[in-house]
Formats: sequence, structure tokens, C-alpha cells
Amino acid sequence: MTTPDYLTLNRANWDDRAAAHAASKGYDVDTLASGARELSGVVAFDRPRLGDIAGLDIVHLQCHIGTDTLSLARLGGRLTGLDLSPRSLEQARTIGQRAGIPIDYVESDVYAGPEALGGRTFDLVYTGIGALCWLPSVARWADVVDRLLRPGGRLFIREGHPMLWALDERHEDNPVVGFPYFEQAEGTVWTEGGTYVETDHAFTANTTVEWNHGLGEIVTALLDRGLVLTGLVEHDSVPWCALPGQMTEDADGEWRLTDRPERLAASYTLQAVKPRTQGLPIGSIQ
Repeated sequence: MTTPDYLTLNRANWDDRAAAHAASKGYDVDTLASGARELSGVVAFDRPRLGDIAGLDIVHLQCHIGTDTLSLARLGGRLTGLDLSPRSLEQARTIGQRAGIPIDYVESDVYAGPEALGGRTFDLVYTGIGALCWLPSVARWADVVDRLLRPGGRLFIREGHPMLWALDERHEDNPVVGFPYFEQAEGTVWTEGGTYVETDHAFTANTTVEWNHGLGEIVTALLDRGLVLTGLVEHDSVPWCALPGQMTEDADGEWRLTDRPERLAASYTLQAVKPRTQGLPIGSIQ
């Protein structure tokens, strides 16, 4: 089996959904852009772990419609957002303009990011929920992170846990492992007409290609490039109903298993730093 042209298929899928996402209750763009709600739920969740980012040059990889990007800018960062979907970036620019916050948005897939960004480097590389699954190689992603970080710069990622991505959401009675946990050469091809927010819109670009990457594979890829792991926290929740019929939402918009949520690592927050010097051994943990 040969994996189809994943970039073309996935770009079309995100282009088709960008306007519906921006109009949805789930993203609540009106409240966020007006400032009535300062931060997106994803950024607010990790606010204690982010620390002070005021004045930092930050690139948000796979930024989609920019709600998390805007939130990071509200915390004082100088933001650049990067995404492969031009329609998503149209929405992101509109949201930023409505909020009155200048954000530079660049159209590119992740692997071509360093060139599209003109060789710029950053104090912080940020990646949010639902990003790594669109990439066939986590090693190539780690190369990009390394190239984009300045010495002393930090990677910050909150992502769906590979344990969650391996579950088959079509089983609504109990978690069932139905898909690879570890990265595979061939992606999983999906054809589905919906999306993860409530909408009546009928989509036409419905085929996507996705990959899972084991947590050990992700960590090892970063360590192999000399980054120093500074934080790894696994969470029992995600900011959307990932397993319909099996999850309950809390007051902060996080969803976890209704029955014994301690069974599932649903997401994680990972941080790593690019050493300022070569004095630290590869793979060390501070």
C-alpha cells in the first residue's frame, strides 16, 4: 500500500473546515476576539506551566485559525503562526485584526517551515492539540524544532496522547485499541464528512491521512537532537469529546472518561530546551 498525497488531502480538509470552525461555539471566536475571554481553553489549561513568555519571539506550528496563537500573544509574546491551510490563515488573520493584536502568519507545511520562515529562529516553539498526528515522521518534526529554536530556546507542546489516538472512537461502550500506537510508514486514511465541532455545514473534502507517534518515539526524537527534556506531564483529559458516549465535560471544558478516568492518558504536556552550549550530554534531563 502507498500512502496518498497527504499534504494535498489534509490541506483541502482543513481549508474546507476553517470557516465552520471559526463560526462554531466550540472555538467561541467572538468572545475571544473581543477580549471578554482572554485565553483559549488550551492555553489557559497550561498557563501555570508556560510561565512568563512576555517579550519572547514565539512560533506556533500548525496554528490553524489562530485562537491559541492569539492567546499566546495576549500573554506578551511576539507571535508568528505557521499553517499549511490558506483558508485557516485567512480566519486567523481576521481574528487577530478583530482583537487588535499584530500576529505574523506564514503559509507552509511544518517540514518546509524553516525555509518559509526565512531562517528565523525563536525563543519558544509552541505546538497545540491535534498537530503531530498529521505528520508522517516525528524525527523530521524534531529536526524542524531544533532548527527553529535559538540556543536556550524552549519547545512547549500539549498534544493528544498516543494512547488516545490508538483507540477506536466508534466503540461507544468501552475503550477499544483499534489503531497503531507506534509510528508506521503508511498513514491511516480516513474518509469522514464531519468535524470535531458542532456545525450544520456539509463538507466536501473529507479524506485525510494521519499517523500516530508513541510517546517514547517523540521524546527520543528530541533527545537525539540534543534537546534537554525539562517537563513531561500526562493528563487524563482533552479539550474535546474524543470518545463519544464515554466522556464527561468538566467546568473548564476538559473531557475525561466518565467511568474510571484514571484508565486513560488522554493528553500530555511536554517541554524541552535547546542547550546554550554543548556542555550538556545528549539525552540528559535537568
